[in-house]
Amino acid sequence: RKGQYIQILDVQGRECSDFQAFSMRALDKGLEREIDPTTTRALMGNLYPAPGIFSKYWSSDQEPLVEIVQDTCGRHDTFGLACTARYYEDLGYPGHVNCSDNMNAELDAYGIRPRGGWPAINFFFNTMLDDANAIGMDDPWSRPGDFVLLRALTDLVCVSTACPCDVDPANGWNPTEIQLRTYKETESFQRSIGYRKSTEADVEETKKTAFHECFARHTRDFIEYNGYWLANTMTNHGAIAEYWACRDKVAVMDLSPLRKYEVTGPDAEELMQLCVTRNMKKLSVGQVVYTAMCYEHGGMIDDGTVYRLGETNFRWIGGNDTSGLWLREQAERHGLNAWVRNSTDQLHNIAVQGRHSRDILSKIFWTPPQQPTIDELPWFRLTIARLGDVSGPSVVISRTGYSGELGYEIFCHPKHAVEIFDKVWEAGAPYGITPLGLAALDMLRIEGGLIFAGSEFDDTTDPYEAGIGFTVPLKTMEDDFIGRAAVERRKASPHRKLVGFEVQGGVVPVPGDCVRVGKAQVGEITSAMKSPILGKVIALGRVAPEYAEPGTVIEIGQLDGLQKRLRATVSAFPHFDPTKSRVKGEYASEMA
Repeated sequence: RKGQYIQILDVQGRECSDFQAFSMRALDKGLEREIDPTTTRALMGNLYPAPGIFSKYWSSDQEPLVEIVQDTCGRHDTFGLACTARYYEDLGYPGHVNCSDNMNAELDAYGIRPRGGWPAINFFFNTMLDDANAIGMDDPWSRPGDFVLLRALTDLVCVSTACPCDVDPANGWNPTEIQLRTYKETESFQRSIGYRKSTEADVEETKKTAFHECFARHTRDFIEYNGYWLANTMTNHGAIAEYWACRDKVAVMDLSPLRKYEVTGPDAEELMQLCVTRNMKKLSVGQVVYTAMCYEHGGMIDDGTVYRLGETNFRWIGGNDTSGLWLREQAERHGLNAWVRNSTDQLHNIAVQGRHSRDILSKIFWTPPQQPTIDELPWFRLTIARLGDVSGPSVVISRTGYSGELGYEIFCHPKHAVEIFDKVWEAGAPYGITPLGLAALDMLRIEGGLIFAGSEFDDTTDPYEAGIGFTVPLKTMEDDFIGRAAVERRKASPHRKLVGFEVQGGVVPVPGDCVRVGKAQVGEITSAMKSPILGKVIALGRVAPEYAEPGTVIEIGQLDGLQKRLRATVSAFPHFDPTKSRVKGEYASEMA
C-alpha cells in the first residue's frame, strides 16, 4: 500500500534480486504500468536512483511508483532483463529455472500477461559498460546483510525473485536466498547510503551533521559525502549566487564530514613526523600546517592539516578515514607510545569565508588573555575561544579554509552547533551572509588552485604530481617520513605535472578528458569550470613535463578524443589571486 516499505535483503551476500512493481490504479483500469527502466534513467539522470532527491523509479506514464530510501550496497542494474529461459538455452542449459518465469508465475494471479523476458530492476547485479560498448558483469558488490529499502508512492503489486543463475558471475557463481520484509507506513526510516570507513569495516548509515537542520532551512538538495549528508545548492540562491556571496561578501558552509583524529602521547610528535611530509618539529603550539600523507611508494593517502594543540597533542584533519587508520596502524607497527582516536563525531565544524568573516567572528567570540583574538589570529593559526563570553560554549577557531578567501573554521561539540550557527547567522546578516553548498565550493577551490582527492590526486599520485610539492621540504628536513625515498626518486624523474589551462570558447571540459598534442595523448583533465570572476573556461590537469611550460598550446579531446578538440593554453595556477592576497585579508586595494 502507499507509504509502506519494502526491504530486499541479501542474506549471504553476492546474490541478485530481480524486482518489479505495478501501479494498482492502472491494473484496475486494465492497464499494465510497471517500473520502466528507460523512463527512470531519463528522469533521474543516473543509471539507477539512489537515496536523496533523485530517488524514484517511474512508469512509462511518468508516474513515480517507488522511491529508494536506504541502500547499503550502491551497485545495481537497470539495463538487463530478468534472466530468461532463452538465455540459459542459448548457453546449453535447457529447462534452467529463471527469474522471468518465476515472475510470470507469481503475476498470473493478478491477470498480468506473461512475458518472455521481464525488464526488471536488478538489485545487487554488478554490470558495467566497457570501452567497446559491451555490457559486462562481475560478482556483486553486496555483502551479507546488505539491503535496499523502498517506499511505495502509490498502491502497488510487487514481485521479487532471488536470481537462480549459477552459470556466470551474476551471483558469484553460487545462488543463495533473498529475504523480503515489509514495514507499515507509520514506521520512520532515515534516508541513507551505506558507507564503510575501510573495505573491511562494517557498513554505516549516512549521518546528518550537527549543522544539518541549519542548512535544511535553506535547501532540500543534500547529497552524500563521505558518509554524511551535505548541502549541494541552496533553494533560493543557487551555486552562482553562493559563489559570488563568498567572493564579494561572506558565506558559511558545513565541513563537518572532514575526518578528525586526535594524536596524543609521549611519542605523538614522532608519529606525526613519520607519517606526514611536513616537519612537525618546527610546528609551534597553536600553529596549523597543510601537508600530505604518503604510502611507501610515494602515492598520496590524503592531504590535510595538522593542528598542534600542545607539546604532545596533535589533531589530524583529512578527507577520509584511511589517513586516520593509517596513523593508528603506524603507531602500532613502530611501537610508538602514542594514541590515535577518531573525534569526527565529537567535533563538527562550519567554515565562514569571505572578506567580512573576521568582522563577524570578532563580534561574537571571546578569547582568554593567553589566546590570540580573532583580530590577531594570523593565517594558519588557531585559537581557543568561547561564544559570547567566558561562560559560553567552547570552540576551536582556525584561520583556514578552502575558498581562496579570508576565512575561518569553527569547531565545536555537536550539542552546541545550532546555537553557534544561529549566532554566526545573526551577526552576519548585516554583511549579507549566505549559506554555501558543495557545488559553489568546488568552483571556488578550482579558481584557487586547491586540489581535491579523486580529482587531482589518488594513491598513484605523489605530492609533486598533485601540485603540492611545497608540502615536502626535502632540503630542510633531515628526518625520514614514510614514502620519502620514493618521493625523492619520483621528483628526480617526473612523469606528470599538474598545470592550469585556459580553454578557448565556452565548452567546459569533463574530468578525464584527454589532453593531446597532435594525435599523442600527453595528459588528462582533472577539474574544470567556467569562472564567473574571470569570464572564461579554466581547468586543472596533469601533463607530461615536456608540455607543462605556461604558454604551451594543447588541445583537449572529447568524444573519441580526436573528432572534437578544445583549443587551450597551459597556464600557471591558481588562476585567481595567485599571490593569495585575499586569503591574507588584503582587500584594501580592491576596495579603494
